[in-house]
Amino acid sequence: MSAESGTVYFSRPGRMRWEYESPETKLFLVDGANVWFYVPADHTATRAKLNESSDWRTPIALLAGKAALSKLCASMQIVDPAAVPSPAPAPGATALRCTPRQSPASETIGDVLLEIDPGGFLTRIVIREPGDASTEFRFGNWEENVPVPEVKFHFEPPPGVAVADEQSLAPTLR
Repeated sequence: MSAESGTVYFSRPGRMRWEYESPETKLFLVDGANVWFYVPADHTATRAKLNESSDWRTPIALLAGKAALSKLCASMQIVDPAAVPSPAPAPGATALRCTPRQSPASETIGDVLLEIDPGGFLTRIVIREPGDASTEFRFGNWEENVPVPEVKFHFEPPPGVAVADEQSLAPTLR
């Protein structure tokens, strides 16, 4: 298991910026049309169209505001907090289980657990995959209505950075 940490910013319509700080500096950016993943130490950036991104283990569409739970989930149910992988939800938190709608992307996802604190803030997403694998995202220290400069949601690869388009890589990855 590996853990990464950093800061994430959200802005409408459908924009998100994840600044990873640990264990290494990385940037994951959704500008509303494209998904960028930039690793400065590797001098590489990957770009994909948001609606074509193959990395559905990440909650891109949901968190970027590009999809409603009703469009992602065939069913939603409140679950017993004991059913949520450790650590158990905080006291007073609500745990929801989403069963994904059938699609090519959902074939690799068993279900998605969402934890919401008593204040209504998303605190955790656990995406369970076949083979007892899971990807977990934890959120905390939410701040609302913080002005975020527009430039934060644009990415221009620095000179010397190789850019790979996910669409051109797809045939080699299958």
